[in-house]
Amino acid sequence: MNPVDLQTSVAEKIKALYAISRELEQLFPGRHYTPDGHMIGSIGEALAAGWYGLELFEASAKTHDAKAPDGRLVQIKATQIDRVALSSKPNWLLVLKIHPDGTFTEEYNGPGKLAWEHCGKKQTNGQRPITLATLHKLQAEVPMDQRLRQFV
Repeated sequence: MNPVDLQTSVAEKIKALYAISRELEQLFPGRHYTPDGHMIGSIGEALAAGWYGLELFEASAKTHDAKAPDGRLVQIKATQIDRVALSSKPNWLLVLKIHPDGTFTEEYNGPGKLAWEHCGKKQTNGQRPITLATLHKLQAEVPMDQRLRQFV
C-alpha cells in the first residue's frame, strides 16, 4: 500500500475510534476513552514505516523502532498531546502528532542526541519528557537534507 493510501485508511480508522470514544463518554460521563499508549504508538510506527520507508523492528524493541533506508536507527514517538517522553538516547528521533481527524504531522525529525540533551529530568517511570514546542525549536537546527525523507 502506498503511503497516501495508508494514511487515508488509518485516518478513517482513527476517526472511527474517536467516534466510539465520544459515544462511550456520553454513556459513562466523567470517564475518558481516548486512544493512547500502545495503540497510538503502534499507529505512529505504522504510519512512519509507510511514509518514510522504514523497516520496523519487533514491537517493544529497546531504544529503536526501525531502520531507515540509509541505515539510520530510528526511534518513533507518536502523541496526541503536547509532549513525548524518552527512556534512552536514540540515534535518530522521529516524532509524529496524531490528530483526531486521523491525520498526522511531523513534529521532529532529527538527531536523538539533540532532543535527549533538552529533555527534562528522569521521572519515576524512568522516562524524560520533552515538549513539542521544544522539539519544534530544535527542528530548526536540523538541515532539510539530513532529515528522514518522506516517500510521497
